Amino acid sequence: MSNAHRGHKGYEGHRGKTRQPTVRSFVSRRLSFVSFVTFVSLVASAVPARVVSFVTFVSLVASAAPARAEIVFFNTGRTLSVKAHRSEGESLVLILRTGGEIVCEPSVVARITPDEVPYPEPVVEPAERPEAALEAVETVPYGEIIDKLSAEHRVDARLVRALIQVESAYHERARSPKGAMGLMQLMPATARQYAVADPYDPASNIEGGIRHLKSLLERWFTPALALAAYNAGEAAVEKFHGIPPYPETQNYVSRILRLAAR
Repeated sequence: MSNAHRGHKGYEGHRGKTRQPTVRSFVSRRLSFVSFVTFVSLVASAVPARVVSFVTFVSLVASAAPARAEIVFFNTGRTLSVKAHRSEGESLVLILRTGGEIVCEPSVVARITPDEVPYPEPVVEPAERPEAALEAVETVPYGEIIDKLSAEHRVDARLVRALIQVESAYHERARSPKGAMGLMQLMPATARQYAVADPYDPASNIEGGIRHLKSLLERWFTPALALAAYNAGEAAVEKFHGIPPYPETQNYVSRILRLAAR
């Protein structure tokens, strides 16, 4: 039975005798808490100032109420508290509590549960100057290492950043079910090929990944084919004479190119 129907019956006494509803019954039976505040606000001009002050107080309390969050449990054993999450195609988007988003593969996440500890909404700061905002957007983990090694090996740093974002979401201890390791998800054979002693060391992993990516770019000439080979293997690109018709690989290539173009 709906709330409206229950409220209508409450206005009728026994044997059909009608009685006038009181303000208390009207509020308790017909309005939710938020609706009550809205209702009082609408008639505030007709009531004493103390009532208006009460409405202001209630509004302030409601706006200061803490929001709920979620805890993301990664397969690596690490956790991250986020504001929320959503799915975009085959990708998982984590909305950070401090602003911004992280795009990652669902396979790197073990589970997501509600965070029992509420958190306050961030305080709105004065707008930054455009240059500062641009610097904040361009700031990424291991940015200096990526820029330095990309320049040394003449690989587009934007492509490397996007690849790391999709491969591991910048988790240096990430490990896939197939055994790929670290920021750029190097397979054991690839790590050995480029003499990466510790695949979980950020600098070593990034250098090995950049060298591997460069070799693929030199062989396939285009970023799209190089990325397809990075994901599905060179044999698959050779077999299909282009990007393999695997949904995972096609989505992988398009996501990285889209991120690199930002």
